[in-house]
Amino acid sequence: MGEVMHNDDVAVSEGLARTLIDSQFPDYAGLALRRLPSAGTVNVIFRLGPRLTVRFPRRVSDTNANRAALEREAARAAEFADQSPVVAPRPVGIGTPAHGYPMAWSIQTWLSGSTASPTATADSTEFARDLADLISALRTTPTRGRVFTGHGRGGDLRSHDDWVETCLSNSEHLLDVPALRRLWSRLRTTPRDRPDHMTHGDLIPGNLLVADGRLVGVLDTGGFGPADPSLDLVAAWHLLGDRARDPFRDALDCDDTEWDRGKAWAFQQAAGAAWYYEVTNHDMHEMGMTTLHRLLASEE
Repeated sequence: MGEVMHNDDVAVSEGLARTLIDSQFPDYAGLALRRLPSAGTVNVIFRLGPRLTVRFPRRVSDTNANRAALEREAARAAEFADQSPVVAPRPVGIGTPAHGYPMAWSIQTWLSGSTASPTATADSTEFARDLADLISALRTTPTRGRVFTGHGRGGDLRSHDDWVETCLSNSEHLLDVPALRRLWSRLRTTPRDRPDHMTHGDLIPGNLLVADGRLVGVLDTGGFGPADPSLDLVAAWHLLGDRARDPFRDALDCDDTEWDRGKAWAFQQAAGAAWYYEVTNHDMHEMGMTTLHRLLASEE
């Protein structure tokens, strides 16, 4: 996996991380620090001592907006951790720009477990039910009047047409693009008949932890919020094969409309991952390719 994933990446060395932590959180100055290998595309992540992780945003953004975003993420992560049937990180603190690093950064609790993959537990019905139990629990969280806002995943499928076409135009050497265009044309108009529910919003392999083939933890929970409830169904395509996908669907009692919208969200995410990360992030590229192949096979 390449060190640089985006044109606006910010370099974060272990020495810089150590300086920022020691100067702003002196209680943690004596704790061991090491950078973690990660398929993550948003943060550079370090483990701090036995119980903490430190996350440094890797893309340049407005300082005030960055701080506000981390504060929102901390509140959402705490809400998620209270609701999730498996453990999730809890916020510990937010650091400030200093020593040449231009943005706010955060400290969270550490979770044990191995990162999931697109194929390792693909045939496990137990893992499929764990995923369904997680999504069911999140959906019971009251929205308290909150609704989806913005232009990301979770709103109008058709608003992603331009992005999907960009991805497919850059994927001619990777995939059966004519077949994928036909599939997107069908999925993008799938109607929606359910209101917003609370969703994780990014149930990809890299955000799930497993042990002994079971789901034991969930990462990157700062996006917890209201959205199309079909959004979390991407897990069916990013993580499950044919054998386990039916028990997952049955546990969530998905009708054809909800199921197709879940396929559409998985398509939108995978199309970007397969092309954009082809060189810079093997794990994300593999997820994108695996998911798109599964989606095409399901149509056959």
